[in-house]
Amino acid sequence: MTKLSQKILELRDSETLAMAARSRNLAAQGFSVINLSLGEPDFPTPLHIQEAAHEAIRNNFTFYTPVAGYADTRQAIVDKLRRDNHLEYKQEQIVCSTGAKQSIINLLLCILNPGDEVLLPAPYWVSYLSMIKWASGTPVVLPSGVDQSYKVPPEQIEAGITPKTRAFLFSSPCNPTGSVYTASELEAMARVFRKYPDIVVISDEIYEYINFLPQHDSILQCSGMQERSVLINGLSKGFSMTGWRFGYLAASQEIATSCTKLQGQFTSATCSITQRAAIAALTGSLSPTHAMRDAFRKRRDLALDSLLSIEGIRCNRPDGAFYLFPDISHYLGRTFNGQPIRNSSALCDYLLNEAHVALVAGDAFGAPGCLRISYAASEVRIREAIERMARALSALET
Repeated sequence: MTKLSQKILELRDSETLAMAARSRNLAAQGFSVINLSLGEPDFPTPLHIQEAAHEAIRNNFTFYTPVAGYADTRQAIVDKLRRDNHLEYKQEQIVCSTGAKQSIINLLLCILNPGDEVLLPAPYWVSYLSMIKWASGTPVVLPSGVDQSYKVPPEQIEAGITPKTRAFLFSSPCNPTGSVYTASELEAMARVFRKYPDIVVISDEIYEYINFLPQHDSILQCSGMQERSVLINGLSKGFSMTGWRFGYLAASQEIATSCTKLQGQFTSATCSITQRAAIAALTGSLSPTHAMRDAFRKRRDLALDSLLSIEGIRCNRPDGAFYLFPDISHYLGRTFNGQPIRNSSALCDYLLNEAHVALVAGDAFGAPGCLRISYAASEVRIREAIERMARALSALET
């Protein structure tokens, strides 16, 4: 038997990918499974972006690129950040990677030393915890609940800061809750961090364009915060380009140079064709993106109204992304055929096996009394899934 490293043995599988695999296996057995577990838009990539990729192939953009990305790809990001976020960067401060996920792990590996603490508001995206640990950091979880709309107040953040605190990692709009921090909430957060200049604020804004508020606000827009923060973004969500694998970070020159050095030893640059398509996405019309956003808003309303009609379910009204994150603690401790439903993982298993609806347990996101529901599916599928859930939950015995 091959002896594996302790690091890989301790690394957990992604719960979202594991649930997607289980639902596919069940579907392969002939069951009608509705999969609401994956965070993936169900729209095709807009045509003008597809055409840019075709043109890139015809023009032989098929060779290695600079590790941080083509100069004009990075310039398109610089222009986007100026246009949409009122943030000024140079090309050299941008690093393109194979998805925002790689941008985050690159960054953590570059800034953390063993024992450094990273403040992590919960619920958090499923991979944050494992990434911090892999980079030899120590996650310090800051829990929040549905009554707070899953937002962590500045007092709680400051209470978690110690001399070992190196970073603060959060997303807005948030995966898994859909919560969005407003400009005033971000400014209150920034007032805390301005007292601690050695803390790196990592702002994951991958859901920027799926935001139902009048505008997207970033903590980097707060006075003095751009210099001590790193912005993470990409194309997967707002442009329905999950398979294209394109993310980027914007940071200080020192951090950007370090991430480029690291990436050069592991993956080098992201796909040359994708980079040409990225220019079209970042500089072209946002009409398809806005149409997707509007469709997601309509689906949110449908899914939330249907979900709240189920006895005992509690859920906030999310202002972004495409997730609901209901508190289902009302059903924990109930039984089915004499078997207890002790936690959200057991409830997810029950709903998959009995209702054939695939969801993700809140345990994976640091919120054991909750479930994540992705409404990146048709209205018909959403309605049917929640009806199945309601019937299955009503069958549980107290």
